[in-house]
Amino acid sequence: MMEKAYEGRRKESVRQSWFTGLGFGSAQFLTACIVAFNFWYGGKLISQGYISSEALIQTFLILVSTGLVMAEAASMTSDLVKSSEVVASLFAILDHCTRIGPDDSNGYIAEEITGHVEIHDVDFAYPARPNVIILKNFSFTVEAGRSTALVGQSGSGKSTIISLIERFYDPLKGVVKIDGRDIKSYNLRTLRKHIALVSQEPTLFVGTIRENILYGASDETDESEVIEAAKAANAHDFIAGLANGYETWCGERGVQLSGGQKQRIAIARAVLKKPTILLLDEATSALDSKSEKVVQEALERLMVGRTSVVVAHRLSTIQNCNLIAVLEQGKVVEKGNHSSLLAKGSTGAYYSLVNLQRKTHNSTQSFK
Repeated sequence: MMEKAYEGRRKESVRQSWFTGLGFGSAQFLTACIVAFNFWYGGKLISQGYISSEALIQTFLILVSTGLVMAEAASMTSDLVKSSEVVASLFAILDHCTRIGPDDSNGYIAEEITGHVEIHDVDFAYPARPNVIILKNFSFTVEAGRSTALVGQSGSGKSTIISLIERFYDPLKGVVKIDGRDIKSYNLRTLRKHIALVSQEPTLFVGTIRENILYGASDETDESEVIEAAKAANAHDFIAGLANGYETWCGERGVQLSGGQKQRIAIARAVLKKPTILLLDEATSALDSKSEKVVQEALERLMVGRTSVVVAHRLSTIQNCNLIAVLEQGKVVEKGNHSSLLAKGSTGAYYSLVNLQRKTHNSTQSFK
């Protein structure tokens, strides 16, 4: 079957090979003929006294050598066109001016914040999909020093809220406030020093584990603080067990480490930063049950006393949060703690989500 499927392509390949071979061979033959003709005819002209030997060599170098270089340059035309397009797009990126500048000299520099977050009457759509409204007249408050969980089906706007708090985007309408001040009025770089994000796929850089934990921390951070942060993230034991310890090379995007190890290093980085606002965007959804338990313990330890916003699909990981908000199509349909939401029974949106996950878990266990 495979031979039959490739028969047409094989014939076409053979046909193109003949054309390529004939073209290349003819070009080489013509080059040799030109060189031979140059010396034969030049020799006749020298013998008859019309030109000197110096003129013959000059003619040979100009016509043959320069001609070959021009021919080779012409063969690179397509590559040059592609290169010019790449360079143009590169300079377009370099010259692009973002509307959200990280170093606004007129922005408010926040030395300390309490972490009180307010979202008022926000409309939002992603720039790539301006016609798809994710949030419409959305309002929500995250109390300082308390943990708030956002749950709901995919596309309900959970991760969008995280992006707005980080100010990755600005809302189309409405305002996002931190400590009663519009987030747009802050110097963004100083504001983000008080915010830490642990996402589903943590970002690790090419370098050692120590360098990745220290990323974004103060220059005065010493070795003992790095180790304490790793212990708080349940990462110290596995790091110490590696051949090179904290000097272990992570590889590009942390390819040398497992998913759970990368998550714990990201948590250690967040611990070392000592953020006032902690954002957890499905930080354990990609882990196996054993790794999830270890990472969840580290996260719960990190959340104590901090303003925490948790986005989770696995509802078992957010039962201890002070407030749980259920989102549907960009709106909050329910909020309360775990027990109060379950008490609403089968009519409650949160109860339905928990019940659905229990059925899915039980069916999965039965299949196994």
